[in-house]
Parts: sequence; C-alpha cells; structure tokens
Amino acid sequence: MSAPPHVALRPLWLCRACAAPWPCATARLTLLREYADDRVALLIYLGGLLHDAAGQLHTLHPHDGPEPGQLFARFLGWAIPRRPTRGSAGGGKLA
Repeated sequence: MSAPPHVALRPLWLCRACAAPWPCATARLTLLREYADDRVALLIYLGGLLHDAAGQLHTLHPHDGPEPGQLFARFLGWAIPRRPTRGSAGGGKLA
C-alpha cells in the first residue's frame, strides 16, 4: 500500500497526508517538480487555488480566518523565483 498523496483536504485546506496547512513542504516539492519547465503555469495554477481557498476559508472562519498576506505567502510566495541579490554570485559586479 502506498502513502496517501499530499493533496488538499477542502474546504479546510489541510494536507490529506500530513495534516499540515496545504501546500505542505512535500506538496511544494512535488509541484515544483511537476512544473519544473513552466513556472508561470505553476503560479497561475496556485493563484486559482488561492482564490478557492480564500473563499472557502472565509466561509468557515469569517471572523478569524487567515489574513490575505498569509494566504499569499502560503500559496504563491514560495513559488516565485528569487532574484540574486547584489554581490552574490552572478549578481552584478563586472570584472
């Protein structure tokens, strides 16, 4: 018997496998692997899920649900590619 997949339990938006807020760490790694060649498609997909989660979580918790910034970080923030900072390898100084 294989382990259950790390997918969202809606409308709670918890991971069915580990009960962490979804997307859990394993789900994030899986999504990055599945969308390795198309980060824009991943962000569009996650944006749609963010929309669904915001509505469903607000319905469940109208007065004490997650803040918009928390949901953004949870669903999209981790998937946005980081740009190198100045002074880091390949970050800007010309020889």
